[in-house]
Amino acid sequence: MSAMTLIQHLLTGISLGGAYALIAIGYTMVYGILRLINFAHGDIFMMAGYFMIFAMASFPWFISIPITLIATVVLGVLIEKAAYKPLRSAPRMSIMISAIGVSYLLQNLATYLFTALPKSYPEVPFLKRIFQFGEISASLVTLITPVLTVVLVIILIQLINHTKIGMAMRAVSKDTETARLMGIKVDTTISMTFVIGSLLAAVGSILYFTDRMTVYPYSGSLPGLKCFVAAVFGGIGSIPGAVVGGFVIGICETLLVAFGYSTYSDAFTFLLLIVVLLVRPTGLFGEAVTDKV
Repeated sequence: MSAMTLIQHLLTGISLGGAYALIAIGYTMVYGILRLINFAHGDIFMMAGYFMIFAMASFPWFISIPITLIATVVLGVLIEKAAYKPLRSAPRMSIMISAIGVSYLLQNLATYLFTALPKSYPEVPFLKRIFQFGEISASLVTLITPVLTVVLVIILIQLINHTKIGMAMRAVSKDTETARLMGIKVDTTISMTFVIGSLLAAVGSILYFTDRMTVYPYSGSLPGLKCFVAAVFGGIGSIPGAVVGGFVIGICETLLVAFGYSTYSDAFTFLLLIVVLLVRPTGLFGEAVTDKV
C-alpha cells in the first residue's frame, strides 16, 4: 500500500473516529452521573438520522440542522424523564433493563414508522465538497469532523470545569445525596447531562451519515456498541478517554478494512473490549481523571 493511500485511509479513520468520539461522550457522561450504561444512546443517534431526513424534505440544510439537534435533545430528555427518572431509587439492574427496553422500543418504533428499508440520507451540499491535495482527495465532512470533535470537547471540558451546571454535574457524579442536601437540583443536572449527550449524538449522526448516505432502524445499534467500547477503552466516566477511544476504534476499523480484513473489523472492536477489561479494567484513563462527569 502506497503512503498516499495510507494517508487517505487514515483521514477516513480519523473522521470516523471523531463521529464515534462524540457518541461515546454521551455514554461516558450518563455513566459518570447515573452509573448507567444508556443502551438507548445508539438509537437516539439513529433517530437523529431520521429527523434530518424529514427536516431536509421540507427545509433547507441551515434550518434542518438546528431542527435535528433540537428534536434529538427533546427525545433524549423525554427518554430520561419517562424511562430513567421513575427508577432513580430502584436497583441498578432495573434501570439497565429499562435502557435496553428503550433501545428496542426505538428500533421497533422506527421500523413501524419508517419501514425497515434503508432511507437515503440527504446531502448537505457544502459538507460533500471535495478537496484535492495531490493524490489525496477528501470531502469537507472528513476534514471537519476531527476538528469539530476537538473543539466541542474543549468547550465541554470548559463547561464542566468552570460553570455552575458543570460544578453541579461533578458534585452529583461524586455523591448524589450530598449534592441534593447542598441545594443542587439533581433532576435538572441529570436532564442537562442528557441534553449534552443527545446534542453531541445528533452532531455525530450528521457527520456519520453524511459519509454513509443511508439510515435504517438498526443503523444505530452497531455504532452504538462500538462507541460504548470506545468509552470503556478510554475509561468510562472520562471525557478525554471517550474521545481517545473513539479515535482509536475509528482508525483501527478503517485500517483493517483498508488492508482487506473488513470481515474482522467489527470483531476487532469487541476483542479490544475483552483485552482492555482483562488488562486494565478501568480503561486507559482510569477513575483518577478529574473530568469525570
